[in-house]
Amino acid sequence: MGKKQNSQRSYTSLVWGMLAILWGFTILFDFVPFGAGLIGTGLVLLGVNVVRALKGIPIENDNAIFGTLVLVWGGLELARPILRQLSGSIDWDWGIFAILLIVLGGIVLAHEVQRIRKNIEQPH
Repeated sequence: MGKKQNSQRSYTSLVWGMLAILWGFTILFDFVPFGAGLIGTGLVLLGVNVVRALKGIPIENDNAIFGTLVLVWGGLELARPILRQLSGSIDWDWGIFAILLIVLGGIVLAHEVQRIRKNIEQPH
């Protein structure tokens, strides 16, 4: 196993350890808002990609996408009281989930369109 593979495995283990501790604190202490746990999760997932990039290890796009979505979800969770006041007609419990599905779908579609365009421009 190469040095980069060992580094990737170490980063993965560190991330899971940090997430387990974060989630444990979020569950154990009621005063920690659920949105704060989500924001922390997003920051951990995005942070490991920053460290990987700085070390010359390829980033994991899934972590970047998932980390961004969880970060946004956490922000929406924390903003829920304000969002309810601004628009009483949307059920924000399902609204947040729906927004994230739309964002995820848009990201997947944009990535696929970009890949298709690249293949068309550069035939094999």
